[in-house]
Order: sequence, then structure tokens, then C-alpha cells
Amino acid sequence: MKILVLGGGGREHAIVKALARSPQHPELFCAPGNPGIANDATCLPDLDPADVAAVVDSALDLEIDLVAVGPEAPLVAGVVDALTAAGIKAFGPGLEAARLEGSKVYAKEAMAEAGIPTAAYRVLQDRDESLEAIAASDFPIVLKADGLAAGKGVLICLDEKQAREAVEVFFTEQRFGSTEVVMEEFLEGEELSLLAICDGDRAVALTPAQDYKRIGDGDTGPNTGGMGSYSPVPAIGDEVLAQLSAQVHQPIVDLMARRGHPFHGVLYAGLMMTPRGPKVLEYNTRFGDPEAQAVLPRLNSDLVTIFDAACDPGGLSGLSMDFSSDWAVTVVLASAGYPASSSKGDVIEGLDRAASLAEVVHAGTAESEGQVVTAGGRVLNLTGLGRDAAEARQRAYDAAETIQFDGKQMRTDIATRAVERARQEKST
Repeated sequence: MKILVLGGGGREHAIVKALARSPQHPELFCAPGNPGIANDATCLPDLDPADVAAVVDSALDLEIDLVAVGPEAPLVAGVVDALTAAGIKAFGPGLEAARLEGSKVYAKEAMAEAGIPTAAYRVLQDRDESLEAIAASDFPIVLKADGLAAGKGVLICLDEKQAREAVEVFFTEQRFGSTEVVMEEFLEGEELSLLAICDGDRAVALTPAQDYKRIGDGDTGPNTGGMGSYSPVPAIGDEVLAQLSAQVHQPIVDLMARRGHPFHGVLYAGLMMTPRGPKVLEYNTRFGDPEAQAVLPRLNSDLVTIFDAACDPGGLSGLSMDFSSDWAVTVVLASAGYPASSSKGDVIEGLDRAASLAEVVHAGTAESEGQVVTAGGRVLNLTGLGRDAAEARQRAYDAAETIQFDGKQMRTDIATRAVERARQEKST
């Protein structure tokens, strides 16, 4: 089987690694790929994943059997619809279903129709309306750009001054290119990332993960695309997982089917576990990043079979998702200036040593004069595996410490809470 993975970041490298472990030994291609992905797949550096016509032409020329879409932009551009029309299987939702991620307004309206628990919200359409709404608000509040913003279009405003500054960012600077902004109530609790594979009829939950969005230790600083994650989440056993998925995944799959836009692919629910119960913060229509880097290394089932089955209506029926009992802890290494900017061209050292300690996933790297260099905000992901949270965390950070490049940033508290809770449980 020939499989083409679209994308060139950490999520796509994790997907390629998981596909490469398949007993079916597929021939793998990746567009555009990166230096790490090139170890397991033939990279197509000149192919833009969001250029729908070029993707279809390349898939036909290479006689690709299945395309797995990694990032959100190609999904929102309608690449799955175009591939399907050309007779090529594609893992991911069509354009209409992908609007669950492409538009925050669309997602909130879908949640309301499907009865999904979520934060109270209001849609703001211009600067004046926003300033009036802010003046009448209790704080903190959350303001979200309507469209895609690479995980950075969410601003938590602790007071009216911050909210007014955020309005200028959204409507005057138009930093995220959105014409609408969603204003939500601020939810408190622990975040939980819950992913499910969907076949248009049903959602099958994957093992849960917890991620870290803020740039700094203790959840300080601005939001990022994600600075780390871990899996499993001890409080979410099989029974709770099934209940949560039935509450937040299946109703959306049912809704999209009723609308005539069946959902195939990955449905990611970002949850806040509040004192009043779980509430959905957002939906993504692809694997989370860096959640995929913690979830997929624990997958024992064949990802090739899963992707192929999910493309067919009802194809997941009777298919199991088996995960290792091992823990996985992923630490993200970011470049100087991230998330406001990123440094490119800084030489990365220590990759071979790190690979002997943990799984090394390339997120924003490139090759220059025979060396691997930084090429984006999030540069590398180090995933440690272990019998418990402490062992997996230690391996991830041991690997992270061996990597050196100018301006390296990382959080030092990934999975600390999980380790502390395990110690408390042992002592009681």
C-alpha cells in the first residue's frame, strides 16, 4: 500500500512513525515532510498540502492508495472532497465537516444544536459591538478568533484593559484575519484532550491525553500551539472515557450525518473538566499537536488498518483500539522568540544522543549545509516512554537536555502533576 501523509510538522512525523510500525509495511510519502520524516518516508518538499489540485495530481501520479491529512489548512481547503472525487481514499473530514475547526462560530452553533456542554458565548462582529459587550462583562473572559490561527487566536482577558487591547488585536490590527470573534465565559478546571477516530457513523475514542498550552511553567505567558503533553490520564478510565466520548464525540458525528456531511477522520475535543462537569472548549478536526506525539507511540493497533477503515461508512465496526500500558510524556523544544516570532537557521546539536533516550520527533526543522537547523516556532518533540509517569518524564527531559540550539525554550513542568499524584496514591 502507498500512503501519502500531508504536512511537515511534529504531528505528521508522529503519524509517519506510527504508520511505519505497521506490519503491512506501507510505502510512505510525505508532503512537504522534514529532515526527521525523511528517515521513514519519501519527502515531497515542493508539494504544498493546501494546494488541492497539486495534491490530487501528485497522488494520481504516484498511484497513492490512501492520503492521511495532518494539518487543518488542507482540510478546510477541501482536499478530502477533491481526493475522494478523484477516486483516492482520504483520511480526514470533508470541507463542510472541517468547518468545526475552521470556524469557531460554526462550532459553537453546532454544539448548541447537538446539545454539547460548552461555555456560554456571544458572537462579536465589529470593534464597537465588542467594546460595548466588554463594558458589560464580568471578568475574566475569553476572546477567540473565528478562523484558523495555528492555536494562537485565543486570548484570555483578566480585566477590561486586557479585553480592550484584545479587541484592537482582533479588529484593528486584524492579526488573525477574522471578521468575527467569539466571546466566551472563562471556565476553570483541568483541561483534557480527547480524540476519537470516526467513520461517518460512529466515534471510537482513543486513549486520553493532557496538554500544556501556555509558554511558561505554571501555565503562565501567552498561548502556544502546545508545549507538551502526556498520556494516559489516570482519572479517565475506560468507563469514564466511554461516557465522555458518548457525550462530546458521538452527538457531533450524528449531527454531521444528519446534515449530509458525515464526519470521517479524527475528531478532537478539547475539554475543561469543571466542577459542573466536562465542557467542550473547542473541536479540532485532526490529531492534536503535541497530543499525537504522546498518544500514537502507545498505540498497539495497526494505524494503517484504522485509517483505511475510517474512510468507509461504518468501517470501524468491530475494530479495536489497543494501547500499551506504558506512559508517554512529550516535551516540546521551541525556538527563540516563540510564540510571538521564531528563530530560523540555528544549528541543532545532540539529536543522535537524544534518540537513544526517547522518541525524537521533528516539528520545525530543515537541513542546511549538511546540518539540521531550526525552521519554525516549535522545533522538536521528545517523547519518553516508561512504566509510569516518573520514568517517562525523566526520559523525555534527559533527551531534551542533550539537545542544544541557540535560544532553546522548554517548559520544565510537563507531567509534574501526574508524577505527584502517583506518589500521593502510593503513600496512602
